[in-house]
Amino acid sequence: MATEGQSEYESVLCVKPEVNVYRIPPRASNRAIRAADWKLDSPDWTGRMRLTARGKVAYVKLEDKISGELFAQAPVTEFPGIAVETVSDSSRYFVLRIQDDSGRSAFIGIGFGDRCDAFDLNVALQDHFKWVKQESELSKQAQAPDSTPKLDLGFKEGQTITLNIGQSKKKDRTRPQSSGGLGLLPPPPGGKLAPPPSSRSTNHAVQPSAGGSDTATLLDLDCSNSNSAPPSNTSSTTTPSADLWSDFDPVSPK
Repeated sequence: MATEGQSEYESVLCVKPEVNVYRIPPRASNRAIRAADWKLDSPDWTGRMRLTARGKVAYVKLEDKISGELFAQAPVTEFPGIAVETVSDSSRYFVLRIQDDSGRSAFIGIGFGDRCDAFDLNVALQDHFKWVKQESELSKQAQAPDSTPKLDLGFKEGQTITLNIGQSKKKDRTRPQSSGGLGLLPPPPGGKLAPPPSSRSTNHAVQPSAGGSDTATLLDLDCSNSNSAPPSNTSSTTTPSADLWSDFDPVSPK
């Protein structure tokens, strides 16, 4: 039966075509690791680096460039950690703790000729363990019951709810009177209209009204005029007391 680690799918996180491997002296407990203490001009082995992940564990694998045969690998369970350490005097070199199948471990130095390769290794390890942390938090939330009290928003038996929907009330608004338009004039005192001027009523004809009494009066006038003497040839001109058109300028003939 395959173990859980062997049954998981292995994904490739980063591949670098060339990496140098160095034997490093035993570390002093109170001294920072320096790449200058290694023989950087004569690496002990040169090959390809492949960073893989199987489950939550990442593996830094050192392989042959042509055949792909595994030279050494370093299991990484956390980063930063003891499995992959940076040096104090350069960003292109690291210290790896490699392990074999029997569990034996040793420390070696690795280095890249380009700083971008070292940067890519750093970023790939950080992204992987960021994902591991998120997966761990999600699994804890799924397993742990929710201990926070929940609000009971359901209706109890016999409980009702009243909704007050606001309605706009109609307000009496007075129509504004425009200053330039024709407004209604106030009624005269006493409620009676003033009579027309006498100058405008000199040569007016009597207009019959809708009533029958006025029609009879007109008939009487016609009968009395038919028996009277014919009018004389002498024409009399009636001059009105006031000319209605005097306020206007006469039109001069062209």
